[in-house]
Amino acid sequence: MAALTDLGAMLRELSPSVRDGRFVYVLRADDTLDDYDWEALEVEAQAVIVEEEGRTLVLEEEVALDYEGPFDGVFGWITLEVHSSLQAVGLTAAVSTALAGAGISCNMLAGLHHDHLLVPIDSVSNALEILERLTSTP
Repeated sequence: MAALTDLGAMLRELSPSVRDGRFVYVLRADDTLDDYDWEALEVEAQAVIVEEEGRTLVLEEEVALDYEGPFDGVFGWITLEVHSSLQAVGLTAAVSTALAGAGISCNMLAGLHHDHLLVPIDSVSNALEILERLTSTP
């Protein structure tokens, strides 16, 4: 199926699903924990974002607990199973606005086929309900 670009179609086909696990963000700055095996940790990463300050890794909590550096917050991972185009306009805004209206923090990552949301672990069920309601929005 071709990637969708129409916002209404994307919302109807949203199909949010929860990935098993608990996830955290870890920063690999060039000047921290030089003796740590970062290559092995990056292999375990669910996502890696390169920033000026260092590499941000999204890890399963149990993997991160072996790493003794700090992480702030534990998140649940929701995948929007709709095949949205990277050129699509409005999906991120619609999703983040709906969640913000309920006071839910939302960190979004885009993959080639799907968008992914990391929300506070205690908000996963509520976020899923809100996203399910979006699928019936005209």
